[in-house]
Amino acid sequence: MSDLHEALRDDVRALGGSLGQTIENHLGSGFLERVERVRKLAKAGRHGTEEDRESLLEELRSLSEDEMLPVARAFTQFLNLANIAEEHHRVRRHQEICDLESTDSFVQLLKHLKKSGISQERILDTLTQMQVDLVLTAHPTEVNRRTLIQKYDAITDSLRAQDRGENQQHRLNELISQIWHTNEIRQTRPTPIDEAKWGFAVIENSLWEAVPAFLKRLDLQTKAIIGKGLPLEASPVRFSSWMGGDRDGNPNVTSTITEEVLLLSRWMAADLYLRDIDALRAELSMEQCSNELRAKVGDEAAEPYRAILGDIRDQLACTKRWIEQKLHHQTVDITCPLLTSEQLLEPLMLCHRSLIECGMEIIAEGALEDIIRRIACFGVTLVRLDIRQSSDRHAQVFEELSQFYGLGSYTAWTEEGRQAFLLKELQSKRPLIPRDWQPSADVQEVLDTCRVVALADPDSLGSYVISMASSPSDVLSVILLLREMGITHDIRVVPLFETLNDLESARSCIDALLSVPWYKQYTHGHQEVMIGYSDSSKDAGQLAAAWGQYKAQEALTALCKAHDVHLTLFHGRGGTVGRGGGPSHTAIMAQPPGSVDRSLRVTEQGEMIRFKFGIPELAVRNLELYAGAVLMATLAPTPAPEDAWREQMEKLAATGLQAYRSVVREDPQFVPYFRAVTPEQELSKLPLGSRPAKRKADGGVESLRAIPWIFAWTQIRLMLPAWLGSDTALSCAIKGEELPALREMYRKWPFFRSYVDMLEMVLAKSDSRLTEYYESRLVSEELKVLGSSLRSRLETAVEMVLTIKERDLLLADNPVIRQSIDVRNPYIDPLHFLQAELLYRDRNNPDKRLEKALMVTMAGISAGMRNTG
Repeated sequence: MSDLHEALRDDVRALGGSLGQTIENHLGSGFLERVERVRKLAKAGRHGTEEDRESLLEELRSLSEDEMLPVARAFTQFLNLANIAEEHHRVRRHQEICDLESTDSFVQLLKHLKKSGISQERILDTLTQMQVDLVLTAHPTEVNRRTLIQKYDAITDSLRAQDRGENQQHRLNELISQIWHTNEIRQTRPTPIDEAKWGFAVIENSLWEAVPAFLKRLDLQTKAIIGKGLPLEASPVRFSSWMGGDRDGNPNVTSTITEEVLLLSRWMAADLYLRDIDALRAELSMEQCSNELRAKVGDEAAEPYRAILGDIRDQLACTKRWIEQKLHHQTVDITCPLLTSEQLLEPLMLCHRSLIECGMEIIAEGALEDIIRRIACFGVTLVRLDIRQSSDRHAQVFEELSQFYGLGSYTAWTEEGRQAFLLKELQSKRPLIPRDWQPSADVQEVLDTCRVVALADPDSLGSYVISMASSPSDVLSVILLLREMGITHDIRVVPLFETLNDLESARSCIDALLSVPWYKQYTHGHQEVMIGYSDSSKDAGQLAAAWGQYKAQEALTALCKAHDVHLTLFHGRGGTVGRGGGPSHTAIMAQPPGSVDRSLRVTEQGEMIRFKFGIPELAVRNLELYAGAVLMATLAPTPAPEDAWREQMEKLAATGLQAYRSVVREDPQFVPYFRAVTPEQELSKLPLGSRPAKRKADGGVESLRAIPWIFAWTQIRLMLPAWLGSDTALSCAIKGEELPALREMYRKWPFFRSYVDMLEMVLAKSDSRLTEYYESRLVSEELKVLGSSLRSRLETAVEMVLTIKERDLLLADNPVIRQSIDVRNPYIDPLHFLQAELLYRDRNNPDKRLEKALMVTMAGISAGMRNTG
């Protein structure tokens, strides 16, 4: 077997050399020598003396305004190329090392479940019934342009071809030159339509191939271990989307946008299936068929499979024309022939049965089964679109209505009063909204959105999510508005509990809802609840939020069981630890026992979509990890924590909460320090996502969205949201001689182990020396006291994690990630030092050249850290 790490080094060296040649051709050998000098100084500065570091700083400070941008671009593009090489290497490693015997492989999981005494029938039934819904969401800090992502994908293709022995050097040189000569920063913000199209492109370029491969692999593995395969029409994993449906705090997502995205999604699905059917029709040239198929196509058809596939092709082409007419607001002169998955599936299953009956099973198992499995996952709508809106926008509708009818102020009513009003109206036969009513523009937009939802194909919709939900009336009000707009099916209406207080109140809110007979009947025995990770962490700190989320899930699981209602938890995770991120399978297994019962929804955001699903081989692996973790959590959940552990977590969370809020909320120096030392204010100038960085344009830190909040701290490598509060809580526990208890919790409790491991991961990416440099350039003397305190607390957090894990070095148990961070640091360091210098210069003497270079450093640091927010 080849040295896999050497293969990765070779790829990085080759791509870096090509980038160097491109830079030299464009800017001359003198400039390339300067970039190389900066790189060598950065490497020496990491491992050498303070003099080496000072030499690097002097070199960077001597750069003119015109030189800063190309230097920033050089290091940013090298980090992007290193990421491509690393992702390609992950694929190569899985291909060269058979992973079926690894501890987290699906085969080993099935063997473990069988050995545990779980019947083969129960395993297969659970797998067949499972609904793991991955919800693709746009990322407000996604830094890479779509055109560059496409070029990065092309480099991956060339590296694959190179592994097959093909000479790809000229093509790689060409692509890297294209990248270098392309502006990496968008000129304008992407629209919600752009974001939705980006999501569709990930499906088209990777998941369309990955999903049937994943399902076929699952089928083969279940056949091998339990003797029976996965039904063709079953797909344990499906996809939804928030792109074009998430309007919470995003004025750019309107009812018109949502309507367009719903149509574009269906068009994309029809187009992909049309290509598949054309390719399949070329293959199925056989003459022999079953009597059932012959009766369908008639005796004259010499090639019966092609005849029936020709009909499907015509229907798909007609469907595309129907959608195009609607998209272009033309007169619709045709009826959509393919409205449901069943209509598309039925003739394909007929072909499948015929091939099997005629002894052509090997043909049936090819491209035909791939299409059938795609239909099981994607349906005819590609993804199901969730709608998200804030609870106060719905309350505003009823406030204006109550004022119009002279009923007083809806928002001033008690919760009981609101519930009584809403339930009465829900059961009334007369319309609530008068024809001659002229609501405000904001209220009209809410009503228009509800009308779009009401008129949409139910199969094209996921859930209606209510952010900042806290009361039963928040849910009932949405159902009433949708019914007023004419909806004819009972869409899932999902409260999102985000802040710590909301998480603590989640049980009582759902209990009150399920205690209303009318509402319980509405649920059809299924309640979905969304748990917010981003805002709860921002509100309470990572430690208190994690425990609050765990307890809320426990309480909701027990409650729904008592009400005899199936609970699906929707996890609003992000890519970073401060937003509930981390390895998906680890996070799922760390959930409370019973909370994952055959169903799970989880958000996958921007950059994480690319990292997990951007390459088909990696997508198959990640889909398998999701399916395996949910199967395991359903059939063999981890035991409930011991009472002593719960008591310990209560103390840790209380201490962590107080410590976090005493800084973020109560220290008068905190906000000025945050705004001085991080690029938070400059972030709003970046044309990153369609959604504003703040919920309120004139709001302070409290109104800053959780993603840019974490982005800002990541840029300066303090990573504060992920560890602040944990430092004090763990330190107090260890000083209180509770270290043996903490070590026992780490060994035996997956939840606590996951928390500590994620904390370790983020601490390994932090760097107090870099933070100190930002302070030296950007922070006043009076604020440096707070900075010094925070850096000291960061070191305490590191010490506490190492003490609990009984290790001398962070990530000692994960050398691959440790090495990845170490290798990247010499390339990220110049970008940090450059960014601090750019912030200093731009704040004192604003310059468009500086702003552009600053944006590039943000993109480069994000690439190097492998996460933004």
